[in-house]
Amino acid sequence: MQLDRFDRQLLNLVQQDSSLAAERLAEQVALSPSAIQRRLRRMREQGVIMRDAAVLDPVQVGRPNFFIVSLEVERERPELLAQLRSWLNEQEQIQQAFYVTGEVDFVLIVTAPHMEAFEALMSRLLQENANVKRYTTNVALGLVKRGLSIPVPLEEAE
Repeated sequence: MQLDRFDRQLLNLVQQDSSLAAERLAEQVALSPSAIQRRLRRMREQGVIMRDAAVLDPVQVGRPNFFIVSLEVERERPELLAQLRSWLNEQEQIQQAFYVTGEVDFVLIVTAPHMEAFEALMSRLLQENANVKRYTTNVALGLVKRGLSIPVPLEEAE
């Protein structure tokens, strides 16, 4: 999908606050509210905007702990990787899962209310995924930055 300067401006604005009304967005992008709504609807339909979400305070909702997990698999056969990916996608405690290059195969960002809940998840991971060879965990000592926004340059890169 081709994105023009208006689309790019809108994407940057809705990543900061997806609850802004079309009228407020129109003031900042110099388009009519109806044009804003059409553009946002088109970008949602085309999958540029995958979903709208609220960013929660992890402490206030009882998920103050974050764990960065590196997984190593035995074999990288496509069907085994697909099974693991599916399992990872089903776990609500796993916020993000990356298939990566290097010494490990996957890097996970996991949130949990306490260490016992994290250990239970990791135990299930090993029990239900025989292809997982090993994992290592880093415990986050503090949250410095958290977000999913992607910087969208106003001009298309050449």
